[in-house]
Amino acid sequence: MSKLFIVATPIGNLKDISLRALRVLKEVDLILCEDTRETKKLLDKYGIKKELLSYHSHSKLSKVEKIFELLGEGKNLALVSDAGTPGISDPGTVLVSKIKEKFGENVQVIPIPGATALITALSASGLATHEFTFLGFLPHKKGRETLFKEIAGAKRTMVFYESPHRILKTLESLIKFCPNKKVCLARELTKIYEEFKTGSPAELLEYLKQNPEKQRGEFVVIVK
Repeated sequence: MSKLFIVATPIGNLKDISLRALRVLKEVDLILCEDTRETKKLLDKYGIKKELLSYHSHSKLSKVEKIFELLGEGKNLALVSDAGTPGISDPGTVLVSKIKEKFGENVQVIPIPGATALITALSASGLATHEFTFLGFLPHKKGRETLFKEIAGAKRTMVFYESPHRILKTLESLIKFCPNKKVCLARELTKIYEEFKTGSPAELLEYLKQNPEKQRGEFVVIVK
């Protein structure tokens, strides 16, 4: 039976990878990754030489068929994303679904757990974590306002990802729909400039405007 390993990789600090993940990456026949250049940085650090095949949100059907062919030949594959756990706001979700649909139980899908930005952020946010809803990346236009209304009325912690290009606009929307909610911004997680900043949407917006260098990096936004 072929195996597909879903391997979590570091979200910033390359030391945040498990011994099991390194063993799997060394032993599989091929590694599927979003960007071969990003994955190669990790492999080079740990002296792993392995054939790579790119798979991302814009991959064509022929790439999926190639992966099917490899699994059909009995190859064992690892799926990684550029950072974090594949399948969490990540194109790997679609691939895993297609593989399960094609092969059923004839391909064993094995998760190798590790870093994921949303859990990392929640653990150090100081906000309630016993119940939360994860929204992934918010839509750019359609449905965006509806989601902010949902966040405003939520009775549990809400978590989503945001890019540096839209973080100011997002805070403006939070000011509009839920000005009195407590918000935590987690930025550059596990990296040199990692930062957690908590306050009202207005306070956080003013902080980022006064410190434009703090607008860089990927954000996890946590709303109480």
